[in-house]
Amino acid sequence: MIALEGVSKWYGQFKVLDACSTQVEKGEVVVICGPSGSGKSTLIKTVNGLEPFQQGRISVDGVMVGDPKIKLAQLRARVGMVFQHFELFPHLSILDNLSLAQVKVLKRRKEEAQENGMRLLERVGLKAHARKYPGQLSGGQQQRVAIARALSMDPIAMLFDEPTSALDPEMINEVLDVMVELAREGMTMICVTHEMGFAKKVASRVIFMDGGAIVEDAGKDAFFGDPKSARAKEFLAKILH
Repeated sequence: MIALEGVSKWYGQFKVLDACSTQVEKGEVVVICGPSGSGKSTLIKTVNGLEPFQQGRISVDGVMVGDPKIKLAQLRARVGMVFQHFELFPHLSILDNLSLAQVKVLKRRKEEAQENGMRLLERVGLKAHARKYPGQLSGGQQQRVAIARALSMDPIAMLFDEPTSALDPEMINEVLDVMVELAREGMTMICVTHEMGFAKKVASRVIFMDGGAIVEDAGKDAFFGDPKSARAKEFLAKILH
């Protein structure tokens, strides 16, 4: 469903992505991990056109990302994105946050968009908060709203960019539980995260990045049981300890 071939990106003279290649099949859950500054977030943002890249090819369900003819809003509707910092509209109610893009991008009637929004809020356990504003919710609740908002666009895949890193420890599980449920329902997912328990539970594969390059791309059992590179072994020893 998602294919990256030799993707490279520079910020001026600094090469932030170095010939990254991988494929994600329908229904796979791929976790990307690695030290800070290794290019994880940049890589995931190239998939739906949030970050341009200078070399290589990316395709999503047969559509070439980076093709000047494609409509980015439609691509991003098909590939949901959940950010580290929620990115909800603070002046809109929770329900309106879920309805706006459905009306503007998918051209749904407002009533239909709100009905879909309520169904998804119920799914993430927040139906009772539909009329509140983001500032009235906890960080964990806001992140669950962000997941529901991405799902409201009926995406074929979901991207998660460190969705729990801005949360208090006790709020992390409520977000991970929603992500685990999505994975079990067969949603295609790429997740940048340091939550190795989540990776062990639901990942099909783990990609380890360092210095802008994909150092390892392996099934989760192989990655956690016997990583091939010394750098991945060192990283796991620190993070799992």
